[in-house]
Amino acid sequence: MRSIWNGAISFGLVSIPVKLMNATENHSISFRQIHTADGGRIRYRKVCELDEQEVTSAETGKAFEDADGTVVPVTDEDLASLPLPTARTIEIEGFVPASAIDPLQLDSAYYLSANGVPAAKPYALLREALKRSGKVAVAKYALRGRERLGMLRVVDDVIAMHGLLWPDEIRAPEDIAPDSGVTIRDAELDLADALMNTLGEADLDTLHDDYREAVEELVAAKAAGEPVEAEADEGDGGGQVIDLMAALESSVRAAKESHGEGGGAGGEMAEVHAIESGRSGGTTKTGTASKRPASKRAAPKKEAAGEHTSPGKAPAKKTTAKKTTAKRTTAKRTTAKKATAKKTTAKRAPGKKPAAKKATAKRTTAGKSAAEKTSARKTATKDAAATKQAPASRRRTSA
Repeated sequence: MRSIWNGAISFGLVSIPVKLMNATENHSISFRQIHTADGGRIRYRKVCELDEQEVTSAETGKAFEDADGTVVPVTDEDLASLPLPTARTIEIEGFVPASAIDPLQLDSAYYLSANGVPAAKPYALLREALKRSGKVAVAKYALRGRERLGMLRVVDDVIAMHGLLWPDEIRAPEDIAPDSGVTIRDAELDLADALMNTLGEADLDTLHDDYREAVEELVAAKAAGEPVEAEADEGDGGGQVIDLMAALESSVRAAKESHGEGGGAGGEMAEVHAIESGRSGGTTKTGTASKRPASKRAAPKKEAAGEHTSPGKAPAKKTTAKKTTAKRTTAKRTTAKKATAKKTTAKRAPGKKPAAKKATAKRTTAGKSAAEKTSARKTATKDAAATKQAPASRRRTSA
């Protein structure tokens, strides 16, 4: 790493020569301004507004502009004459618990390394003292022409320094908090706690800048002459009034599914619908209207009694197998009936059917006539026999 400042840490009467290096780096993609007509790069030039002449860096100086617009020139010699004891020294003012530092004050971060072999011993002494105390050091230092406030702490085996904003540089959050009339129910707090527990701890090492990667891919595609496809904007739904409880419940469910705590192998709950009674227009388990007649679409006994499949479980394989077998049996019976009907129709001759009927009618009529004749003969015979017996009866009566 390249050092940006050389000086010493003042720890009481102990002086520790150190080098200051940036602990962070900016990965943001920077763009150049160009002339859209020809792609020429646009550059800024320093021009005096009085004579409209371009000036060089050697001709550029500093000045302070007063509230009324008055410009007061300030030279480097003027600034160098000011007492600045921290120009080359990081002066430790005291030690405080890390929790005493408001994160709003945190600014830039730096690493401090021992500058030379003689600095190794006092450097290690300060590092171990900070470790054992569990505190951080508050110090003053000067960088880039101004005095700053810093915090020294131990990172692994290195002393790091965070630039801090001065307390009077932190703005008070006035008129920012919502109205005091807002009330939060215990049920809402419970759901919020459940959501926090489900999301768990954030793994900072896995987080990265998705937008920067998208910009890099865009630039690479345009440089290669490939077409760039615009992604659909999903929208964040900002500004919408929502049901807080419903949103919390949905968030908890979504968080559980994303963490593999949902039902099923894929974290999704199986949707199961109950079978309704056998009326036309009823729905089956898949929610599709049945086309079978009402008499054939009666529900099984167990399900009619209220024994439905519990949510999250797939329907039983036996029921499906029975339904499939029943369908196949019905189809075979229907096919057999159709085949039998065709054979019967084929055996009957269309032209002989009326003749057969006429012959049968004649035979029936002839049979009826013969029977009537036979009955008449029997009746006549009986009458004759009765007539012959009549005189003898009468004679017996007279005697």
